[in-house]
Amino acid sequence: MSQQQSTDPAPTSAVATVAKRRDWWRDAVIYQVYPRSFADSNGDGMGDLEGVRSRLPYLRDLGVDAVWLSPFYASPQADAGYDVADYRAVDAMFGNLLDADALIRDARDLGLRIIVDLVPNHSSDQHEWFKRALREGPGSSLRDRYHFRPGKGEDGELPPNDWESIFGGPAWTRVTEPDGTPGEWYLHLFAPEQPDFNWEHPAVGDEFRSILRFWLDMGVDGFRIDVAHGLVKAEGLPDLGSHEQLKLLGNDVMPFFDQDGVHEIYRQWRTILDEYSGERIFVAEAWTPTVERTANYVRPDELHQAFNFQYLATDWDADELRKVVDRTLEAMRPVGAPATWVLSNHDVTRHATRFANPPGLGTQIRLAGDRALGLRRARAATLLMLALPGSAYVYQGEELGLPDVVDLPDEVRQDPAYFRGAGQDGFRDGCRVPIPWTRTGSSYGFGDGGSWLPQPEGWGELSVEAQTGVPGSTLELYRTALAARREQPDLGAGDTLEWLRAPEGVLAFRRGEFVCVANTSGESVTTPAYGRVLLTSGEITEADGETKVPADTTVWFTTA
Repeated sequence: MSQQQSTDPAPTSAVATVAKRRDWWRDAVIYQVYPRSFADSNGDGMGDLEGVRSRLPYLRDLGVDAVWLSPFYASPQADAGYDVADYRAVDAMFGNLLDADALIRDARDLGLRIIVDLVPNHSSDQHEWFKRALREGPGSSLRDRYHFRPGKGEDGELPPNDWESIFGGPAWTRVTEPDGTPGEWYLHLFAPEQPDFNWEHPAVGDEFRSILRFWLDMGVDGFRIDVAHGLVKAEGLPDLGSHEQLKLLGNDVMPFFDQDGVHEIYRQWRTILDEYSGERIFVAEAWTPTVERTANYVRPDELHQAFNFQYLATDWDADELRKVVDRTLEAMRPVGAPATWVLSNHDVTRHATRFANPPGLGTQIRLAGDRALGLRRARAATLLMLALPGSAYVYQGEELGLPDVVDLPDEVRQDPAYFRGAGQDGFRDGCRVPIPWTRTGSSYGFGDGGSWLPQPEGWGELSVEAQTGVPGSTLELYRTALAARREQPDLGAGDTLEWLRAPEGVLAFRRGEFVCVANTSGESVTTPAYGRVLLTSGEITEADGETKVPADTTVWFTTA
């Protein structure tokens, strides 16, 4: 049997119909665009909004429902735009507000929704509030909108507490006061150029409610909330009492993460969103110790979705995957929120590379591993993800089977965590290399002026041009899977599935007349032929009512 059954891409009218359906977000497939690495319209080596706009038909034909754009706001780019200087302006490297407006309008005409990133935990140190706070000195009312504190020690030479930055080093930086003397310290959970807002101050809440309305009035369909778990800090900013705090993330509720006070903020935001027609949504980036605590963010009067980082961090192992799937569905069911499933994003090593390596290495690694094995597992993992109940996220380039670029020279790296050390691994540049559109040409069709991160040789053979219309290519697998997902009434939204008996290392489940079988083992297995084969991630063999499923392969069946 061929690797997949080909179908034509969904027609524009079908996509537009999907975009208008009620509760669209419960089973939406949302595509993440990292603007600086997607498409460059002006040849400066940096992707931009006009580049994204020019490629919207590609995303429509791929079959996604919505496009999430990583930050494009005015920013000094100390952390690739997650340090915002002006939340109501587009950075010149990406274009201007007219470009944003045109992109939103074109997307709507194509039946696509636009979700923009919102960064409410911190601003840039070049934000007007923060610059004024420094100029005005101690006692400035602007300092109350951030976390300024006197230092400890005889001369205030020690940080106010022992919190550590996610990017490494202390989470505090001491300022030089207007008179030239060493002064107060300010909190930054990330880079020093990203001072944390003080959400206890009413002006901060007022400002962000205004920012929400600005972009909703522009026509965006929702917001992905960066560091949604970090806005509220424990009263008194208490010491944590330990070092290597990054290792504790995801295991404990920290005094600076996942505090219960964040939920009142999101209840206020939800009332604003519900004033607007068109089913606008919020998506939380919420790193929490358990999926049960993640569910707190998506209660009926708060946010709509939250990323499932527990699933993203799970190895390619049937038992572990089943545990995470069950816990996710069980946690989301009481709050009535859809589960979400994601394999890659702009902060983690692409899953085609993670799965190419032995388990247990985490989500940020610098090893190429077995490329063929990684791609085979990545394709199988994609079909498994798209078969699960709820909504799914696709990171740009994963539909091309792109691996992480693990051998970037140190001198070209731009991840701020790389230069700080002792924090994150700092190798996020590898998943941010601009994607290839053509086999040849400057930057493989990304733009006419090279690319801000170097692309590896052979990138062109993974390009959209090289894979389009090629049976068995990863791009055509995604296109076919997304079309089938839309056409099959038992796929998409829901909160239940029926596990079927299966050999060790195999996941098999039924959803109505649909059956998914995913073989995570290292050997071929034989399972019942559950019906007509809809799609497979690799070659299978059918005979005498049985199906031989090779290692690292997923099969979709229908009994209809």
